[in-house]
Amino acid sequence: MTEAGFPGRYRKLGIIAAVVVLLLDQYLKYFVTHTLDLAHPLTPPVVLAPFFSLTWAQNFGVSMGFLKANTDLMRWLLTLLLVGISGFVTWWMWRERNRDDAFALGLILGGALGNIVDRVRLGYVVDYADFHIGEWRPFLIFNLADGAITIGVLILLARALLLREKTASTETN
Repeated sequence: MTEAGFPGRYRKLGIIAAVVVLLLDQYLKYFVTHTLDLAHPLTPPVVLAPFFSLTWAQNFGVSMGFLKANTDLMRWLLTLLLVGISGFVTWWMWRERNRDDAFALGLILGGALGNIVDRVRLGYVVDYADFHIGEWRPFLIFNLADGAITIGVLILLARALLLREKTASTETN
């Protein structure tokens, strides 16, 4: 969809995406921690495929271990920063006129809120998705919220690049 409509026309799509991501993320974290009991140190990972396992990890940082919150002060400062960023994403989504961007922002918001809930409740984020090739891990262990944030950002970047290329080709013709 293009820039048609009034500001916020697609906010409902973004809100639905955010709520679905948040609820599914929290359910999966509960399932991994309690139902599969992967938080117990003696419980082995659940191998779903030769390249994918469910495991359990505490993440005190944001992404790739960046901004580790090893103290209560750092935990709450990081949480406050993430709440502020989530507020900005919400404001942007609320005003967004493009369906795809509103959906992407909803993915980002839902993922951010899922990780904020963990950080407030537990002091860390629960990660469980482990992609690997033998012992080699191309990614750190992550969760659905992280995946949703990544996909949302990739959608925004792809759309921005495509829009830029489209504008450049229009200007040269």
